[in-house]
Amino acid sequence: MSIDPRPPGRSSAGFPASSDPDLVRMVSIGDHRALEEIHRRHGGAVFGLSRRVLADDALAEEISQEVFLRLWTESHRFDATRGSLRSFLQRQAHSRSIERVRSEEARRNREARAERSDVRTVTDIEAEVVATIQSEAIRAALDALDPAERHPIVLAYFGGHSYREVAALLGAPEGTVKSRIRSGLNRLADQLETVSGGGSR
Repeated sequence: MSIDPRPPGRSSAGFPASSDPDLVRMVSIGDHRALEEIHRRHGGAVFGLSRRVLADDALAEEISQEVFLRLWTESHRFDATRGSLRSFLQRQAHSRSIERVRSEEARRNREARAERSDVRTVTDIEAEVVATIQSEAIRAALDALDPAERHPIVLAYFGGHSYREVAALLGAPEGTVKSRIRSGLNRLADQLETVSGGGSR
């Protein structure tokens, strides 16, 4: 069952004399035309409330669609003795809109925390690993490398991370990480050979 969640036009579905409770009873036995009439009567109010809360037309359309689909599948939840159908639908729209706002805020906060955590993780791990390297020559050779090569080498060879983990930490493709490690190791070997050769003379 699908209906257009946007505010309906003025056309009538042919239920001018039917009350809202009557229409809901018709919905409960699978009359989709009754649902369309309910949407014609109350869709604009539901959409408008959702849009005011969310300040986003697309999200408001999603909430409106959810509200009317829920009425289609769970029409028994409406109790005419406890208030009008419009109030019932608007309460659901308001509740779902607030939930969506909180969900979006939580998602953005999680992403922001994850981004900050990734930066701290790479920096902290590298600092800790380099601090454990005993050889001053190796530390000096690492410092001389380009950061793009130094970071994956330190994380993989001195930090014990797999290529896949390094790629995830650095936010780079695994193939790129492997390539940078290879080129970095070659440069590192050259640096150490120069230091070693200079010390033997």
